[in-house]
Amino acid sequence: MEGALDRNIPRKTWMGLLAKAPEGRVAALLDATTARPGFTWLRAPEIGSAMIRGRAGGTGAPFNLGEVTVTRCALTLESGEIGHAYIQGRRKADAEAAAVVDALMQTEAADKLRQSVLEPLASEMTEAKSERAAKAAATKVDFFTMVRGED
Repeated sequence: MEGALDRNIPRKTWMGLLAKAPEGRVAALLDATTARPGFTWLRAPEIGSAMIRGRAGGTGAPFNLGEVTVTRCALTLESGEIGHAYIQGRRKADAEAAAVVDALMQTEAADKLRQSVLEPLASEMTEAKSERAAKAAATKVDFFTMVRGED
């Protein structure tokens, strides 16, 4: 069982990148890299909702925070690989592109896709996160208290 978990860590990483990508970005990177292969739908893109859970303070007991709209799909390439996608929002085209990338990452095209799709997504997300952190840091206010000399 331990080996199966280790084997899935890279897939979890790229699935996370694909799920969090900005609208249209995965499709643009994929189409700039390669022609989309033929596939058949196992589950055509469909829109639904998923329950989001949170934890008080990040470590407390879990609670249901609310629902979020998601688009999911599954497909199988003509070569037999299966791709899945869950994307936040109502974005059927993005879910299709993410599922194609997921399936192609299980083929010999994985290295090419890693360099041309996943690495650019990761660097763009890291840059965006840094920009948000810099904007937040610029609004930081340091409060201090002076000791009052009341006797």
